[in-house]
Amino acid sequence: MWFKLTLATVVLLSASCSAKQSNPKVQVYSCNPGEFDKKNVLIYRVSGFHPPDVTTDLLKNGQEIMNTSQTVMAFEQGWDFHLTKFVDFHPQSGEVYACKVRHLTNVKTYTWEPDM
Repeated sequence: MWFKLTLATVVLLSASCSAKQSNPKVQVYSCNPGEFDKKNVLIYRVSGFHPPDVTTDLLKNGQEIMNTSQTVMAFEQGWDFHLTKFVDFHPQSGEVYACKVRHLTNVKTYTWEPDM
């Protein structure tokens, strides 16, 4: 009897979590103040999303930046997920840096703004 109650509880919790949908909140920033011709780290954080069906790309002038690093996707209380992606970069005047986030079927691009 105890096992059946526990199994039923797990099934109900799983169903309620799968019905939840939260759109991601995205932050794009650099480790140091954004200055042209200076090495820096481009960082973006995607948080508060559910379900965890998400893909992310860092872009330079619309092209994917290779060799980026990413934290392990983790979840917070309430089953909202988050992750952070980053890469060393050396911004030059005229370059556009952004991150593209796909969550379920929605795709949005967020641009990094230097501090100039």
